[in-house]
Amino acid sequence: MSDQPTFAAALLDPDAPCPAGLTAWNGSDPVRRFAVYRNNVVSSLIDALADTFPVVHELVGEAFFRVMAGVFVRQAPPQSVQLVHYGAGFPAFIEQFDPASSVPYLADVARLEFLRIRAFHAADADPVSPEQIAQALADPERLPALRVTCHPSLGVLDSRYAVASLWAAHQGVGDVAQVNPFLPESALIVRTGLEVHVVALPPGSDRLVTGFVDGLPLGEAAALALAAHPEFDLTIHLALLLRYGALSSFHLPTELSP
Repeated sequence: MSDQPTFAAALLDPDAPCPAGLTAWNGSDPVRRFAVYRNNVVSSLIDALADTFPVVHELVGEAFFRVMAGVFVRQAPPQSVQLVHYGAGFPAFIEQFDPASSVPYLADVARLEFLRIRAFHAADADPVSPEQIAQALADPERLPALRVTCHPSLGVLDSRYAVASLWAAHQGVGDVAQVNPFLPESALIVRTGLEVHVVALPPGSDRLVTGFVDGLPLGEAAALALAAHPEFDLTIHLALLLRYGALSSFHLPTELSP
């Protein structure tokens, strides 16, 4: 009987011979049976990628997607029996896959779709409560020092392409033919309950959220956003994040707490 690494490698290499020592219980040809098993394994992994990246699949079509995904599967097989997070490297692979270069936004659409998978399986957390918001607003002088914690499911994708609009159009929101994919967009991905939202962010929100994730207080995070986008309005951007439950807590540094 062949060892497990040799068997696994042969499953994903269509040119590899059938591992030595295989037998079939009913006396049938092990080479033919192994070929069927190999095809089923690769096909199942491609199906898993199609489920994770449905918009990528739609953008390039069934035939192209299966060829592209098949190359990826053979280069980067899953490292776990749990396939829920399989495909983390697919966006980067697409970016380097020459036949996909005619669809330059494809890799970022894949990044958005994988952020949706991560958001769906992220830990639960309650959003900021109205009482917390009211308490924070009660003392405006301390607002710049406020520390903001983002929801565990939150992700932001800053793209050179209209990724949020493309994704929405493929969900039936708007006409995909009217989307100019070459307009830069930042997308917010966050889960509320069991629903994952994809929201196109106004300019500056991505810098604000990045500041929060990096542990900056509200004043410093807002200053970064304002420096990048002079028209940035903190009130509008906070309201958007709160509407989608993207923030899970407010707190002041210990030395500033009442």
